[in-house]
Parts: sequence; structure tokens; C-alpha cells
Amino acid sequence: MNSALRLGVYCDPINPAPSSYTSSPIFMDARKNNLACIRAQQSKTKDVPIITTSSNVSLIEELKSKDWEIGVLKDEIAATQGIRIRRRPPTAPPLHYVGPLELLLQNEGNSPRNILEEIVWNKDVEVTQMKERYPLFSLKEALNSAPPSRDFVGALKASYLRTGVPGLIAEVKKASPSRGVLREDFHPVEVAKAYEKGGAACLSVLTDSKYFQGSFENLEAIRNAGVKCPLLCKEFIVDAWQLYYGRAKGADAVLLIAGVLPDLDIKYMLKICKMIGLTALVEVHDENEMDRMLAIDGIELIGINNRNLETFEVDISNTKKLLEGERGEKIRQKDIIVVGESGLFTPADIAYVQEAGVKAILVGESIVKQKDPTQGIRELFGKDISA
Repeated sequence: MNSALRLGVYCDPINPAPSSYTSSPIFMDARKNNLACIRAQQSKTKDVPIITTSSNVSLIEELKSKDWEIGVLKDEIAATQGIRIRRRPPTAPPLHYVGPLELLLQNEGNSPRNILEEIVWNKDVEVTQMKERYPLFSLKEALNSAPPSRDFVGALKASYLRTGVPGLIAEVKKASPSRGVLREDFHPVEVAKAYEKGGAACLSVLTDSKYFQGSFENLEAIRNAGVKCPLLCKEFIVDAWQLYYGRAKGADAVLLIAGVLPDLDIKYMLKICKMIGLTALVEVHDENEMDRMLAIDGIELIGINNRNLETFEVDISNTKKLLEGERGEKIRQKDIIVVGESGLFTPADIAYVQEAGVKAILVGESIVKQKDPTQGIRELFGKDISA
């Protein structure tokens, strides 16, 4: 095992050495820590000056090369699974890179190809910066004082049995890239309480600040305000660190997007979720993503997003299409709850996706824009679903 691999695994705070660095999400996470670990090792003693030697300079260059190469390889692995979203901007290889010619040639333009890719690239940078401020060991300590996790799946099932209509995951969302600001007088705790009063089974809280004007402070405030509905941390997850951070802020569930995360990452994050008390809502958009997720064990919730996150076009017939035939049968056999997402505005829309096999829905725009979100829920379902 080369020195770069040894150092990368040593610095990974989550798990021991993986069997294959080219495909393991554990090593992919560790690669971001390599240079930081070198700096930490060099500066353990404040009074000892950092001395640059030819040996550690060459190691740093080796790590930079490995860092770049693994990024390219990870995008290649994702592409074989039909994932079109690149996790970070493609860059030229390091100055002293020595490696396969085919890797040298894979340097595409560095502009995001769609809004989802832009969000993911921004999130990758944001998370890297946040990890420096809140190391994983501090988040693990914070979990000891975090509020107990609540049964997200159980709440949806109970609501469905009580009302006869899909359990509502009501979204606390101020804005979106496609619609702009949805609610000017946005007070997240007040909106959350209005949703709960209207019969929401669970709440989804947007935590992305740049594109949705959300925050983890909103999530924490809602949890601390005594809202009893289980909370979904609606974040663009690109790193397992975010799972710990969301749980420390009071989340009961988290969103994993199949169009962004390769299968190994999904499996790895499902294990982390189970370990720290999070429910995973795994989101799909098309047949390929649905088939990939149905081949993974341990998934309890699959969300079908009727919005194409690359073009932002919405078509609720997408839900019916993905639940027909063998896919629908597999979902029933695995006892997976399907959540309908996007494009749901009327009782007819709800009836359409329910007939297709949906037992829960995630709705934001059509109710958060209402002056009274509680009344907005009544209008959405065409009846009062509060307890």
C-alpha cells in the first residue's frame, strides 16, 4: 500500500481501511483530508517551526496527484451507473502529474451543465469549509446531547391509516432556484407550527442557503420550538459528514439523491444513517435510478421527484410510469413507502399519485405560498386532515 493511501485512510475519521481506493466512498471522503492532515502533523507543537523538506514536498505532490486522479475515477464510476451530475468541476492535472494518458485527456470545460450540477459543486466547496470548522469528532460529541430521533416512517404510516390519503411531508421553504422567493414574510417556526396544526405527518426543512435561502439554524429552531412532527433535513448530501451535522442539529431524516450519489455512496450512507438514528429518503427521477435503488437493501422510503432536476420541467405522470409493472411489484415486496414529490397542487393531483401507489407526498410550493399554510393543506387535499 503506498504512502498516499496509508495517510488517506489514517486521516479518515469514519472507518478503517477500505479494500479498493478507486471505488470506496470511505477513501473518497478521506482524500479531502490528506493535505489537512499533513499540515496538522507538521504543526502539532506550536513552538516547532514547520520545515519544508524535499521528502514532504514530494509527498504533497503525490497526494495532489492522487487527489486529482481519484476525482476523475469517481466521476467515471458514477457515469457507468448513468449518473450525469459531476461532483466537482473538472480540473487540469497537477503540474507534476505522472499517470495514464487517458486521465490527462479527460479535462472538460469547467462550467456546470445544469442547475443541479451547479448546486452540487457549490455544496462540495461549502462542506469542505464547514468540515474545517466542525471536525467529525466534535459532531460525534454533539450527538450525545442531540434530541432523540423520532420515527419518520412510522409517522407517515400512521397518518395514511388515520386519514386514508398520503401522509404529508410539508416543506418549510422560503425560495427555490426555479420559482424564486415563495414567501416574503418567512418565519420558519410559524410556518412549521401551521403545517403541524393542518395535519402534516412530517416536515421537510430546506437547509441550503445559497439557492433556497434555508439554513440549519431554521432546522434547529423548529426542533427546539417543540414541533412534534419528525423533521427531514432537506440538504444536497455529497459527504457523509453532512449526516452527522444534520443529526446534531435535530434532524430525524435526510435526503439522498440517486442522481448525485453512486450506489456505493448510497449503501455507505444508509449504514451511517442507521448507526446515528436517521431515516433516509432516497430520491429518484427516472427508471435507471429506480432500478439502481431497488437493487439496494435497507431502503424504506423512495421519493419520486416529478421535477427533472436538470431541466426543472415537471410531469406528475412520471410517478405513475415508475410504479408500473415489475418495479411496482418489487416495491410492494420490499414494503417500501413511495413519496410523491413536485407538481402536486390540487386534490386531483393527490388522487392521481395515490392511485399510482404513493402513500406519502412531499409538498412545499403549493402550501407555503398560502397566507395561512394550515388552510393551504385543507385546499391541497380538499378536506381537513388534521387530527
